[in-house]
Amino acid sequence: MKKTAAFTEFRPWQLLLLLASTLGCPAAFAQGGPPYYTNDPGTPGNHYWEINLGYMPFLYTNQSITHTPDVDINFGLGDRIQLTFENAWLRVVNPSSTPKYGVGQDQLGVKWRFYDNQESGFAISVFPQLSINNPDNSVARGITPRSASLILPLEFSKKLGPINLNWEAGYNYVHTGASGWLAGVVVGHDLTENLEIDAEFYGLGTFNPSNGQQTIEGGLRYKIHPPFILLLMAGRSVQPSSSEQPRFVGYFGMQFLLPPKPFAKD
Repeated sequence: MKKTAAFTEFRPWQLLLLLASTLGCPAAFAQGGPPYYTNDPGTPGNHYWEINLGYMPFLYTNQSITHTPDVDINFGLGDRIQLTFENAWLRVVNPSSTPKYGVGQDQLGVKWRFYDNQESGFAISVFPQLSINNPDNSVARGITPRSASLILPLEFSKKLGPINLNWEAGYNYVHTGASGWLAGVVVGHDLTENLEIDAEFYGLGTFNPSNGQQTIEGGLRYKIHPPFILLLMAGRSVQPSSSEQPRFVGYFGMQFLLPPKPFAKD
């Protein structure tokens, strides 16, 4: 899932601290993907669709950027491959100008879960994603970046008894701009058979100049009835809010699993 961001100094110890605290938490279950920024090795299944429709606000001290909506479509080829298309209708608001609207960058991805050991509960996937502009004037109006980019991340999940962790790390190549990195971790707990709550720490940034943004989020998934799952998430920057650090980020939407089938038992 794409994240709108600006950057300040990256502090890698924060991610390491969260990972350490996660390993010591009580019985939990977690899963990446919407409504969170961190992805996981999971795929929809052969010839199944996972469609996520969400409203995503990013609020800064001097502007707001919202995905209204964000459309994330995934299709399974076999049990370990996922094809992904994502885009959004963007609304950009600055105090000094009228709101701007436009289509975001197309994000095309292929996820391959190349390692999956059910006995140990450990899985790894690779999920390259290419972001390209549409032939419109979103770039000229400052709604989307000028450059195409390619994300090259690895996703991991590990079951530690009743604990399930998901984390992701990768490289972001920008064609004519500053390339960078991304990293995130999600941990959660099933309160009931249908209700899952989660916490996430996510960071992204650039190498040259060395900048970064880290956010912390909490959210939930509620299985309403096949094929509908409610997705909610809210959070903010770890750093004090500013023109580059969001005072609020969120995801409010619905997931559709098609064709409908009974929800899997965790």
